[in-house]
Amino acid sequence: MTNDTQNIIRHWREAVPNDRLAHLVRDASRAFHKALQVRLAQHGVPFGHWTFLRILWEADGLTQKELSERAGVMEPTTFTAMKTMEALGYIVRRQLPTNKKNMYVYLSDEGRALKKKLVPLAQETNTVSIEGVTPEDLKTTRRVLLTMIENLAGDELLQTPPVKRKAATLKQPAKPASK
Repeated sequence: MTNDTQNIIRHWREAVPNDRLAHLVRDASRAFHKALQVRLAQHGVPFGHWTFLRILWEADGLTQKELSERAGVMEPTTFTAMKTMEALGYIVRRQLPTNKKNMYVYLSDEGRALKKKLVPLAQETNTVSIEGVTPEDLKTTRRVLLTMIENLAGDELLQTPPVKRKAATLKQPAKPASK
């Protein structure tokens, strides 16, 4: 167990056992990411590519903008990742003859083949994470987390002010000065 992990556990069990749930969820998420990151690195795949690969394994041929939205990252981040993934041979980017504006992202055979290698790593990470957790507790945890996600999504809608659109104002041509 690393010092970071020991410090996190000590923090939660000793220092602030009643701290906010959001912090605990964040630390759990970081632990999941780190565990998967270590496994992916053994195959030379950066963690940042994992999210994009997962999305493309489910829906190949998305635009870079769609990938950004689904991954929850900014478009420049996606652009940089796509350049690297293309150089590694995981994807191919193309414009459609009917739409030169958008860049579409497709998995290469190599990118598609990574699924068989990488998905078991994520499954292993999940298996490790639930060691010692009863099936009943796991079911409750999933239900509670899904409810929390739904609650927060609903709250986000309430907190986001509606977008006010200004009516387009047409400029009237200047009238010639009368004599």
